[in-house]
Amino acid sequence: MNNSAEKKLAINNHLVDVIHQNSLTFTLLIEKNEKSEFSIKYANTAAASFFTNTFQSPQHFFSEKVWNELFLLINTFVDEERKVVHNFPITFQDSLYIFDISIVSLQDVASNVFGLTMINKTENEKEKIALTKIKEKYYSLVDNNTDPVLLIDEDGIIRYSNMAALKILGYDMEKLLNYPVEQFIEANSLRNFKIMLKQTLSGYATEMQNCLFQQDNGHYLHLHLKAIPIKNEDHINELHLVIRDTTINSEEKDKLYYLAYHDQLTGLWNRRALKEHLRENLNKVAEGLTNEIAILRIDLDRFKLINESLGYTYGDELLKKIADRLILFLDKSSNLYRQSGDEFVYILKGKSREETSLFAESILKELSKPIFLDYQEYFVTASIGISMYPYDGKKMDELLIKADQALYVAKDRGRAHYRYYQQQMNLSFPNEALMESHLRRAIEKEELSIHFQPQVDLVTDEINSFEALLRWNNRKFGYVTPMQFIPLAEESGMIMQIGDWVLEEVCIQLKYWQEKGHRPVRIAVNISPKQFKQENFAMKILEKINKYQISPCSLEVEITESAMTDMQDTFAMLKELKDIGVIISIDDFGTGYSSLSYLKKYPIDIIKIDQSFIKDIESDEKNAAIATMIIRLAHSLGMEVIAEGVEKDKQVDILKAANCQKAQGYFFSRPIPIADINEAYM
Repeated sequence: MNNSAEKKLAINNHLVDVIHQNSLTFTLLIEKNEKSEFSIKYANTAAASFFTNTFQSPQHFFSEKVWNELFLLINTFVDEERKVVHNFPITFQDSLYIFDISIVSLQDVASNVFGLTMINKTENEKEKIALTKIKEKYYSLVDNNTDPVLLIDEDGIIRYSNMAALKILGYDMEKLLNYPVEQFIEANSLRNFKIMLKQTLSGYATEMQNCLFQQDNGHYLHLHLKAIPIKNEDHINELHLVIRDTTINSEEKDKLYYLAYHDQLTGLWNRRALKEHLRENLNKVAEGLTNEIAILRIDLDRFKLINESLGYTYGDELLKKIADRLILFLDKSSNLYRQSGDEFVYILKGKSREETSLFAESILKELSKPIFLDYQEYFVTASIGISMYPYDGKKMDELLIKADQALYVAKDRGRAHYRYYQQQMNLSFPNEALMESHLRRAIEKEELSIHFQPQVDLVTDEINSFEALLRWNNRKFGYVTPMQFIPLAEESGMIMQIGDWVLEEVCIQLKYWQEKGHRPVRIAVNISPKQFKQENFAMKILEKINKYQISPCSLEVEITESAMTDMQDTFAMLKELKDIGVIISIDDFGTGYSSLSYLKKYPIDIIKIDQSFIKDIESDEKNAAIATMIIRLAHSLGMEVIAEGVEKDKQVDILKAANCQKAQGYFFSRPIPIADINEAYM
């Protein structure tokens, strides 16, 4: 053997050792003899273990058909040093396999020995085929669906439409695809449509009952829409919009479902949806799919005053405008609900305390901007209470209650800001049900008392009348403000019993002063709307006057304008009271809707100017003008005027200049106990 042959043999032997140990690829040595017949001379361990499960001889690795195809490949191997064939199919034991094959010449041409390196790509190809089949099934399902379906991306762009959608909407594909879906939605439907898209992109399938969608011919269809989120690697960046034409027929079941989970005024999720979604989010936290959850309870400040002043129609319009502003902050990590009346709730997912604070500050900033109703500017502020999972609790009701406690503290400490729940809030905000239980026993346990605030004659500086103000000092909760317990008493119906007790105590005090021979004084008693609307209210007043034998004119009945909703009933009740001889005053004048239209028709003795008009009259020309106008109006109608909430000497000077008869407020005296009244004024 010459040196060249020995060298080649050594190289070949070394190559065989290397490829024999390689388990990642199949390696074969194939010889072509003088008769152009092929035979396998070597197979590495990977090839042998794969192909010889059934066949004992390597010669039987391949079927005749495969051999023939390999022969063709090798026979074309003439001038090339290396030949590569991709995706070469081989059937083995009734299964199809796919290989990438590389062919090289290991010796000189005379020896006719070839090396085959085979890389098994069967699994990759199977995955591609499977994915292709799934994709084909998906498009087949959507394309052949009788329900019209649109595919919308997170920017609201239409990315796909099936034939049913094209048919019902009347568009060609090129007129629909890659256009914003919002441009096809009628203006009055657009607001609720945007809400639906935002809610769906936050992870919830959402429906819209009646959406007007413009066809290619310009006409509008009444559509029922169902938006289904499409999750891709834990992100939602697309949604399916399933369309149902309800122009002629509507399904009552779908309508009931929509009504069950949506607020009819604003189109937002309602309280029922809030609880279900919050429960779902807490379950996701337990499964490790998210971490922090924040609950923001938003309550509009003094919305009741706006409702009573402007009427419920304007109040509803205001709520819709507020909802529109709150919707601006929706994203994939948040959802918005209308809890009740003027209260809204956000659920924030995966936001830190710092991010939640920025979110709350943005809301307060947006709500501080003026709102226009019938070209008139109004300002509405809001208070926000926040609780966070898992720091403040892990149960749904616990988190909602603690957010409510934080909201209460925010409103009690000045309003128009946000507060996080803190442990000590449990002490200042007792459970409402527990507070109601204690309030029911307040009279029995002698926890209620009456303080009296003097009303000063601005001409003589004398005091001959007082306003009776209710106070509650509870053994468990301590001093409870009227702002806390009066609404609770009204909602629970206890205001009737408590109101009767106040009237009784005032009559007892008047009787005491009368028997002691003190100078004549008058006490004003606040009457709730529920008390005033009792059919026998005037009779109750008369019975107490007769029982204690007091002068009827020593008792003043204070009624808010909100109690005078029915003109006929109000007039009848006021006439009965006037016939008895009691003094009638209108409390918080100027804040109710009936201020001027009913004033001249009722037998009213006194008008009390609300403190909101007295505040800053020394620096606010508008407030000063309103207060002066009310005083002049009352005088022209033969009525006395009392200004409430007077706190500064300059306010007193302005009221005197306007000929206001009386005033009360902290400038003169805070409400004080009866013992101090007897000592200082009687």
